[in-house]
Amino acid sequence: MKIAAIDIGSNSIHMVVASIGAAGHFVPVDRAKESVRLGAGTLKTHSLSSQAQADGLQALRTFQRLAETHEVERILAVATSAVREAENGGDFLAEVSRELGIHVEVITGAEEARLIHLAVINALELGEEPVVIVDIGGGSVEFVVSQGKRAVLLDSRKVGVIRLAEGWTTSDPPTADEVEELESTISDALDALAEQIRSHEVGTMIGTSGTALNVAAIATHLDDGQPPPRLNALKMKAAEVLRARDLIVRRDRKKRQRILGLERRRVDIIVPGAILLGWLIEAVGVHTFTACDWALREGMILDFVGRHGQDIADSDSTTDVRRRAILHLARRLDFEAEHAQHTAWLAGKLFDQTRRLHELGPRERNWLEEAALLHDVGNHVAHTGHQKHSYYLIRNGELMGVEPDEIALIAAIARYHRKSGPKDRDEEMLALPERLRPVVAPLAGILRIADGLDRSHFGVVRDIKTTRRGDVLTIRAFTGGRDAELERWAVRRKADVFERALGVRLRVEMED
Repeated sequence: MKIAAIDIGSNSIHMVVASIGAAGHFVPVDRAKESVRLGAGTLKTHSLSSQAQADGLQALRTFQRLAETHEVERILAVATSAVREAENGGDFLAEVSRELGIHVEVITGAEEARLIHLAVINALELGEEPVVIVDIGGGSVEFVVSQGKRAVLLDSRKVGVIRLAEGWTTSDPPTADEVEELESTISDALDALAEQIRSHEVGTMIGTSGTALNVAAIATHLDDGQPPPRLNALKMKAAEVLRARDLIVRRDRKKRQRILGLERRRVDIIVPGAILLGWLIEAVGVHTFTACDWALREGMILDFVGRHGQDIADSDSTTDVRRRAILHLARRLDFEAEHAQHTAWLAGKLFDQTRRLHELGPRERNWLEEAALLHDVGNHVAHTGHQKHSYYLIRNGELMGVEPDEIALIAAIARYHRKSGPKDRDEEMLALPERLRPVVAPLAGILRIADGLDRSHFGVVRDIKTTRRGDVLTIRAFTGGRDAELERWAVRRKADVFERALGVRLRVEMED
C-alpha cells in the first residue's frame, strides 16, 4: 500500500509518500515541500490572505498530482497552527475539499505533539533516560518529555518562528539589546514550561523539523568537517548548537546567505529560530542535542499503520483496488467476516451453476460477491431493518475504484437480501440507470438463497450442487453430517425473489 501524508504548516506545506509493507513497516519513496508561509500575517490578523490561500491550493494541487504518479491509495492531510487560528481557515479547507477532494483534518497542538513523539520513538533508539523532544514550527512549538517510549509530558506553545519574527523589529544583524528583547519575550511564554521540563532531569534534547534541523546542519559545518549525508540520529554537544546560533545571530542577511548548511529560504526566519532553540537548550539545561528527521508526517503514517493494520495486509495480498475498498468498508462497519465471506462464496457457486437461467456474466458475478460481502453491514446501525441501513452505508461508503452507478447497484442488491423483493417504483430501483435495473432481482435472489444457506452463521453448508428438471431447480446442500434444518427453513422463506427472477421452483435437499 502507498499513502501520502501532507502537513499544512504555518511556514511550509510538506508531503511524504510512503510504501507500507504487510508487516506495517514503511519506506518513504518521495518527499515534497513548498514554502507557502500561510502563517505570514495570519498569526496576527487571524485571517488567511487571498494570496496565501491561492498559493496553498496550488501547492496542494501539485502534491496531489505527484501522489497520483505514485498511485497512492490514500492521502492523509492535517493542518496546524496557521489554519487552526484563522477565522477563515474553514473556508480555505472547504475550497481544498471542493477543488481537490482532499479532506484536511485540523489537529490540536497536543495531537501534533503526540504524532511527533510517535515518529521520534520509531526513528531513534531511545534508552530509559528521559529526553525532551522539541519541534519548532512557524506558528507553534511542540514539546514532549519521553521516558523510554512513553510520553510523560505533551505540550504546545504559540512561540513559532514566524510569530516571533513578525513581532520583532531589529537591526541587521540584531543588536545585543534586540536579542535580549526577544529572549525576554520567549522567557515570558516558556519559563514555567522549561522549569517543568527541567524537573524531569532531561539530559538530551531531540530536535525535529526545519528550524532545529537547519541549525544542526549549520553546526556540522563549523569545524570544516565532512557533514553527514543524513542528519537523523546525529548526536552533538549542545554547545555546538549554541555556536551555530551565535554565528547566525552575528551575520547580516547578505553574510547569512553564505553560511554553509543554511537553507536559503530560511534566511529571513533563521535568526529568531536559532535564538529560540538556543534559549531552550540553556533554559532546560541539556548537554546533548540529537537530530531527528522524522516528525509530524511520519507520525501520521505510523498512526495510520497502527489503526489500519488489516487494510495494509489486504493491500499487500489483494491487488484489486475495489476489492480492498469493499473489505475496508466492511471491516470499518464491523462486518461478521466469516459469514460474509462464506455467503459470498456460496453466492458465487450458485451463480455459476445457474448461469443458463440468468445468462449473466463475470461483471454481474463481481457485483454479486461485493454485495454479499457487504450485505449485513447495516447491523452496525441496528439489526431491525438492517437491509435498509446496509443500503445507506454502502451508498455513502466512499468505495474507491467503484463507479457511482455500480455503488448504487451493489447497495440495491444488498438492500433486497431479506424482507421484500425489488419493485419498479422503489426509490432504490429508481436511483439506478435503466440498464442496470434488470440485474437486481436475479442477483438479489441468488444472494437471498446464499444468505439462507448460512442462516446459522456457522458454515454448516460446505458445498452445493444444483440440478434442474423442468421448472424445478434442486439445490443439494452438503453439510458433513451437521444439522442444517435452520438453513433449509431460511431458504424456503427467502426463495420467492429467486424463483420469480429465474423462472423456476426451488427445492433444497440436505446431504451429509
